[in-house]
Amino acid sequence: MSNNKTFNALVVEENTDGTFSKSICERNVNDLPQNDLLIEVHYSSLNYKDAMSAAGNKMITKHYPHTPGIDAAGIVISDKSGTFTAGQEVLVFGYDLGMDTSGGLGQMISIPADWALPCPTSLTLKEAMSYGTGGLTAALCIQKLEKMGAKPSDGPVAVTGATGGVGSISIAILKQLGYEVIAFSGKPEQSEHLKTLGASEVRHRDTINEVGKKPVGRELWANAIDTLGGDYLANLLKQTKAGGAVSACGLASSPEFAMTVLPFITRGISLLGIDSVFIPLADKKAIWERVATDMKLTDLEKYSEEITLEQTPEYLERFISSKVVGRYVVNLRG
Repeated sequence: MSNNKTFNALVVEENTDGTFSKSICERNVNDLPQNDLLIEVHYSSLNYKDAMSAAGNKMITKHYPHTPGIDAAGIVISDKSGTFTAGQEVLVFGYDLGMDTSGGLGQMISIPADWALPCPTSLTLKEAMSYGTGGLTAALCIQKLEKMGAKPSDGPVAVTGATGGVGSISIAILKQLGYEVIAFSGKPEQSEHLKTLGASEVRHRDTINEVGKKPVGRELWANAIDTLGGDYLANLLKQTKAGGAVSACGLASSPEFAMTVLPFITRGISLLGIDSVFIPLADKKAIWERVATDMKLTDLEKYSEEITLEQTPEYLERFISSKVVGRYVVNLRG
């Protein structure tokens, strides 16, 4: 492929007044980093981190103009490292993709070969992006609970941020694996939708905080997956059954939380951290094999909405205004 090939991408630019603007621009392959692996992106997906990058968050992206997109699924054009062959289907999640390396919201990306993994044969590129980083994180949360001994017979699993990408996929996978799920959301109008995903009960997220300043509360759920952080995480822990655990993977409410150690030392509960960005590639490959087998959801269309690259500026705003429902898959070739 000629290095002067052009492609379309979402480009975020920093304006002279300190604001940021988003537009679909034509770019040149020569503009991309000079890495070993060149990929033609067919599908990407939208994540909260993409929205923060597109809004100019310098904790996520330091240098602009920039193309966000922490997820990408596509076809190998060339690989100087010899790891992949031209035409091979590959997936890319995390590392620096979409942060300060031009990301998956462009039709071409150039990355180090050790950021990519082959797409499992039982998943299409679109299906992989229906999960994306949100689905990968959900699977990692569940797997870590399982490693701590969680099983369906223990009792219900609480899931916060239930309408978001991680929350909605968590509910669906947990249901498929036989767990009872209590979904917590700040969007009561989505209750029936959450029940169709597999939640047996839907509660307003603020009910978690009814325990107030008490060091411990009643034991209400066996395990939990938290995407919110802050007081929600603290109060989830206070109400987790003895021996249970909470997988923490987000900070949509706050990166900070305060509580006593009493739930840990009187009930033996565990707080489990989840990283989906920098985990070893072998571990990413292993969890994707589970996503492609026992965690593979039927009727994936139910959990995601397909959009075009041209729609991404509008849809990224939904994350900032807390109007996200489920997963958004971006068709870069549509």
